[in-house]
Amino acid sequence: MNGISLGTLPVPDGATAAAALDVASAYLSPALLNHSLRAYLWAAARGTADGLAFDAELLYVAALFHDIGLVPVFDSHTVAFEEAGGHVARVFAAGAGWPAERRERLSEVVVRHMWPQVDAATDPEGHLLARATATEIVGKEADTYPSRFRDEVLDRYPRLDLAAPFLACFRDQAARKPDSAAAGAVRSGLAGRMAANPLDSDRGRRRA
Repeated sequence: MNGISLGTLPVPDGATAAAALDVASAYLSPALLNHSLRAYLWAAARGTADGLAFDAELLYVAALFHDIGLVPVFDSHTVAFEEAGGHVARVFAAGAGWPAERRERLSEVVVRHMWPQVDAATDPEGHLLARATATEIVGKEADTYPSRFRDEVLDRYPRLDLAAPFLACFRDQAARKPDSAAAGAVRSGLAGRMAANPLDSDRGRRRA
């Protein structure tokens, strides 16, 4: 990943990306919004470094919406939060004028970010987002990013108070939806893995 920096990554700036950011900013907490933006950057850096062709706009919008199902107004008592988020993303994409196939792909990427593994060959965006969110929440593969790039990302989008509220959300999801991926993560020791996340250092948590 030598040479990777914020300036070398594709960051969509079209009308749809701007609208997605507006919606995410309106509903996500500052910590969850920064988390979503960092998830895009980790994912885009991984894809760029690995030479994996990906749709930057699709990945960006999916990253912004991947946790929106945790927000109370979009929380569902009938489906897992990632499925609820996939529905919200699909509705947004319809309003943005995306064709049905692209709306379906967006929903898939959001849902699959909770899969333990996503095939890069068939779903590069889902693969990258799943790996990036694992980096974000438990620090998986964090040490594979150059320290200068990690610092650059954390300076741009500080982690703020992400960890405790996020864990509380997952515990709440687990209690209400015991068959969900969130419940499985909690049962398998999510709290301990989050506590060991190297991104949650003093540098990572500081406020901009």
